[in-house]
Amino acid sequence: MKKTFIYLFVAAIAALAPANISAQFKLGRAIQGAAKAAQAFTLTDQQMAAYVKESVDWMDKNNPVAADDDPYAIRLKKLTEGITDADGIPLNFKVYKVIDVNAFACPDGSVRVFSSLMDIMNDDELLGIIGHEIGHVVKRHSKNGFKQQLLTGALKDAVASSGGVAAKLTDSQLGTLGEGLIGAKYSQKQEKEADDCGYDFLVANGKNPWGMVMSFEKFLNMEAQSGVKAGMVDRMFSSHPDTQARINAMTARCQKDGYERPAATEGAAE
Repeated sequence: MKKTFIYLFVAAIAALAPANISAQFKLGRAIQGAAKAAQAFTLTDQQMAAYVKESVDWMDKNNPVAADDDPYAIRLKKLTEGITDADGIPLNFKVYKVIDVNAFACPDGSVRVFSSLMDIMNDDELLGIIGHEIGHVVKRHSKNGFKQQLLTGALKDAVASSGGVAAKLTDSQLGTLGEGLIGAKYSQKQEKEADDCGYDFLVANGKNPWGMVMSFEKFLNMEAQSGVKAGMVDRMFSSHPDTQARINAMTARCQKDGYERPAATEGAAE
């Protein structure tokens, strides 16, 4: 089965990745084509949920998932212990052992964190990123974006062809949906909403929300030093002035609520 490798942020971060990690996040490219999609607009939430699960299962099958006894998986499990749902959506966490710097959360509550992101973020920063990504799930940004992807583009034939019955997707189509899940871009308004929602989510789960601020600052420093945007930076920040405003807003919330900023540490926790 032919698969295409997508390199989200190799040039600037390859030196930071462990030498034994050579796999790249795998996503199939979409088949091209156009067709009528009128029937696709009858897609139900239940049918869409089936497509989400199928897409996540495909990604888990086609990428190196850290085993339960792997240090990455152990660290993530410890960090997320007790975090079981977000606004009634059950959460599940896994690590992809790849050299891309990214993380994403799916409409069904599947959260996938890339090992190379874990290499450069301390525990507080990593939880800040996870909180922000879950914010998109809680605000239904990821759900709406996924549904829109199903109803348009190369996938509309598969959804519409069976008259409203969930159609079987090809590997190429599942790869396209996976690409949409990991690379989903949101408006600045949605990013700010995810910031606030992620902040509330972290606080509700007993986590220090300063981690969100610290992770944003680290991403921007990485970009400034390398001149290349990581996949997450490109997704989350479209303009420097607005990015700084978001950092300032989160900083003000942390200070107002009386949270102490954790001491800065580099990379993964020991």
